Amino acid sequence: MMAEEGAQDYAYAKRKAARQLGASDDRCLPTNAEIEQELKLHHEIYRSAEQPHHLHQLRSEALAVMRRLKQFNPHLAGAVLDGTAGRYAETEIHLFADSLKDVELFLLNANIPYQMEERPWRFGHERRRLPVFALQGEHGTVRLCVFETDDLRSAPRNASGGSMLARAAIQTVATMVEETGLPT
Repeated sequence: MMAEEGAQDYAYAKRKAARQLGASDDRCLPTNAEIEQELKLHHEIYRSAEQPHHLHQLRSEALAVMRRLKQFNPHLAGAVLDGTAGRYAETEIHLFADSLKDVELFLLNANIPYQMEERPWRFGHERRRLPVFALQGEHGTVRLCVFETDDLRSAPRNASGGSMLARAAIQTVATMVEETGLPT
């Protein structure tokens, strides 16, 4: 479901799969980390020919967006970073700004169309809703999650297992793109 239909929400995908299988016990559902492992395996088996090129395209587009927004210290996160991005994957970029208005003014002045939404995040035992700018990129949706400047030092928890969410700065993403050696 996540690999073929583009479902992004682990909990939703698990509940839907459980209903389809007639499972009523939530304790038998896989963890998010197990789902990520299976997504990678799925891509290796069923999309081995196109997956490297697809990831390269998504990472190249993310790098271009990150370079354009460099004043907000952008970091790539999520499926595009960890390699589980399927054909409907969204690119997740974390921005760090003193003010949400700074990011919004930048997008407006650059004539970049966006939609505004919020997303819940977990920082240790604290839950916060943060603003997200959704942009339409050439290879899919790019979500710009706006964090406070100090949040760079304390990453939110990863949905796949409660560990700290992995993030990559511009130089790391540039190295990833260069190492693939694929044309963009």
